[in-house]
Amino acid sequence: MLDTTQPIPPGLTEGDLDRALVAIAAAIGDDKVATDAESLADFQDPYQFPGTATNVPSGVVSPTSVEEVQAIVRIANEHRVPVWPISRGKNNGYGGAAPQVRGALMLSFRNMNKVLEINEELGYAIVEPGVSWFDLHDAIEAGGHNLVASIVDIGWGGVVSNTLEHGLTYMPYSIDQASHCGFEVVLPNGDLLRTGSGAMDNNPTWPLYKRGLGPTSTELFMQSNYGIVTKMGYWLMPKPEIYMPLWLQLWDDSQMPAVVDALRELMLDGTIDMRPQLSNTLCMASMMTARAEWYDGPGAMPEEVIEKIAKDLGLGRWMMRFALYGDEAVVDYNFAKLKKRFESIPTVSVFGEKHGVDEWETLPNPHERVQIGVPSLDLYKMAGWSGGDEGGHVDFSPVIPLTAQHAKAAQDLFSKMCTDAGFDYLGGMLPINARATTFINVIPFDTKNEAQVHAAYEHAKRMVAAAGKLGYGEYRAHLSFMDLAADQFGFNDHAQRRFNETIKDTLDPNGIIAPGKSGIWGTRLRQAGFPQQ
Repeated sequence: MLDTTQPIPPGLTEGDLDRALVAIAAAIGDDKVATDAESLADFQDPYQFPGTATNVPSGVVSPTSVEEVQAIVRIANEHRVPVWPISRGKNNGYGGAAPQVRGALMLSFRNMNKVLEINEELGYAIVEPGVSWFDLHDAIEAGGHNLVASIVDIGWGGVVSNTLEHGLTYMPYSIDQASHCGFEVVLPNGDLLRTGSGAMDNNPTWPLYKRGLGPTSTELFMQSNYGIVTKMGYWLMPKPEIYMPLWLQLWDDSQMPAVVDALRELMLDGTIDMRPQLSNTLCMASMMTARAEWYDGPGAMPEEVIEKIAKDLGLGRWMMRFALYGDEAVVDYNFAKLKKRFESIPTVSVFGEKHGVDEWETLPNPHERVQIGVPSLDLYKMAGWSGGDEGGHVDFSPVIPLTAQHAKAAQDLFSKMCTDAGFDYLGGMLPINARATTFINVIPFDTKNEAQVHAAYEHAKRMVAAAGKLGYGEYRAHLSFMDLAADQFGFNDHAQRRFNETIKDTLDPNGIIAPGKSGIWGTRLRQAGFPQQ
C-alpha cells in the first residue's frame, strides 16, 4: 500500500514545492522529474510494514550529467527544498532508498552509471555514482583487463555509495576502506570541487594519490551531507596467479574469542591480507535456507534446533570465510602457517582449494566468487530468513577492538539481548583492519507482521544504546536511528557533532543536502524541530 498524498518538505507549502519542481523540469527535462506514486514506490524503507512508511519523498529527479546535478542543487537551494542523493538505493538493511526527512526530493543516480575509465597500467577505475558492482565487473571483463575489483556480497549495490558509507568489501585493497582515491563533488551551492590531487588542473595523480597540498577533504564527504559525489576513483588489483578461498569451521562456541585472537595475530603480521567474514550458525544458515524449514515457533530459535542446523548443514557453530592471493609458493606457505595456528584451537578445522584465473567465474559457491570480485545476487537469500519472500531485516553494526575480551563481551551482550527480545541471533564479525572489527547484528523479521516489524526496530535501538554504554559506536547507521547512533559519540558535550554542524552551516546554510544524514542537521532544520523525537 502506497502513500498517495504528496508529502511536503518542512517549512514549505505545496506551491513552493510545485514551483521548485517546475524549475528543475525546465532545467533538466520533464522526463527526468517524477512525482507519481509508482515512480516513488522504490524510495522508502523496503522492510517497513506496508503502508506505515513515514520517510517518503515528494518526488524523484534523475540527472544524466554533472551539469544537471549542479542545476538541481542550485534550484533546490533557491527554493529551500531538501534533496536526498542515492546511488542504487539497495542498502536495504539500513533503510534502503528512503530519505531521512519526509517530503525530501530524491536525487537518483541510476542513470549516471558509466565506468568512465579503466587504467590497467596503474590499476584503477573512475566511475559515476550509479555504477553497480555488476557494471564495474562487466567493464573490466569487456575490456580484457588483468584486474579485479574488491566487491560486496550482493552485486546490485553501488560502488560509490558503498564506499561513501564506509561499506565493507573483501579483497586486500579493501582493508580500512582503502580502495577509493579522488572525489568530484557538487557542493550545496552548485559549485564543483575535486578532492586531493584533483584540485590541480590535469593532475594525472588524482586517482593515484589520495592527498594534495593542505588539508585532505576527501573523508569529509563520506557519511556526511556536505556535498554530492559525482565521480570517484577506485583502485583495482592485478589478478593473482593463485586464489585460494578458505573456510574455518568451529564447533565449540566458547572458543570463538580464541579464534578472534588468532585472526588478529595473522592479520597484523600480514599472513591474512584481506577482510575475513566470521559468522555464527544462524547467520550462515540464513544464506542457505529459511527459518521455517527448521522451526516456526515464537521467540528466539531454541538451542537444540541451532545445534541441529549446525550439524545437518555442516556449518559448525561459527564459520569464517577468508582467502589467500598471490604466487603459489607464497600462498602455500601462508596456508600452512595459518592452518597450524588456527587448528591449535580445539574443534577448529581450516580447509580450501587453490584456483587459477580461468576458474574464478564458475566457482559454484557464491561466497568464494565474491572474494575474487565476481558479483551475484545469490547471497540475498538472507533477507528471507523470517518471512520468506516478504522477509526483512534491520542491521546494527558497532565497531569493537579485535580481541578475545571484546569479542566475548559483545557476543554475550548481543546474544542475550536478541534472545530476551524474542529474535534469532544472527551475528558475525567483519574486521575493518587488523585491529578493529565490526560486530554485525542482523535482526530478521516478517514484514507482514506489523508487531514484529515494530519490535525489531525498537530492539535495534536498544542495542545501539546498550553498545554505546560499552563504548562501541556504529560504523554506519540505519536511517531510523541515525540520530540515536550519532548521540553515542558524546565526548566533550558532543564536540564532534558541534564541529560537523559548523561545517554544515558554512557549506550548506539552507540545509538542503541530505538533512539528518549521520545525525548532521544544521541550524535551520534544528530550529524547525529536527531531529524529531
